[in-house]
Amino acid sequence: MRRAVLKEAAKRFPWLANVTLYGCLFAGGDLVHQLIAQKEHMDWKHTRNVAIVAISFQGNFNYFWLRALERRFPGKSAGMVFRKLLLDQSFASPLATSVFYTGVSFLEGKEDVLEDWREKFFNTWKTGLMYWPFMQFLNFVLMPLYMRTAFMGCCAFLWATFLCFSRQNGDGTAGSLEMHQEAAEMHYIAKSICSSSFL
Repeated sequence: MRRAVLKEAAKRFPWLANVTLYGCLFAGGDLVHQLIAQKEHMDWKHTRNVAIVAISFQGNFNYFWLRALERRFPGKSAGMVFRKLLLDQSFASPLATSVFYTGVSFLEGKEDVLEDWREKFFNTWKTGLMYWPFMQFLNFVLMPLYMRTAFMGCCAFLWATFLCFSRQNGDGTAGSLEMHQEAAEMHYIAKSICSSSFL
């Protein structure tokens, strides 16, 4: 029942359904990052800033970008899908990553909004090349056009978790995520030992 309602909403109001779902899932990725990082207090302002960037730019951009790609390279043949993937990863991915880093920095009022971008963009884009081509391949081959932005939003949920981690704690590489996770586990163990020794 719920799936049928969502499918009908996506058909009747494709822009609104796709962009809203994309933005909510992207912001959800920030919440997951904060939960994984075991923060004492949720930073709702950061989640709001991520949601603003996701809804105002990324969701809208992807909605129109995916339609433009389909108009220019229609169909699901190997050649057409390859062209879509090549353009998506060489143009859209760097643009979306850049807007994320600079947009969130701008909304936070950072003096140098390009600082995170300069330090992390290239590593983040390279890391994205290990994830997005596969997700977009599935998107271009399996999903109808009216659902592609929503599908990207589902994929972006995981990606946003990584981006938010990278922006706050990492350097844009998958390796920094692993090192941070190990450090968080060690911190948790040390905290547990210290608290139990004082009981």
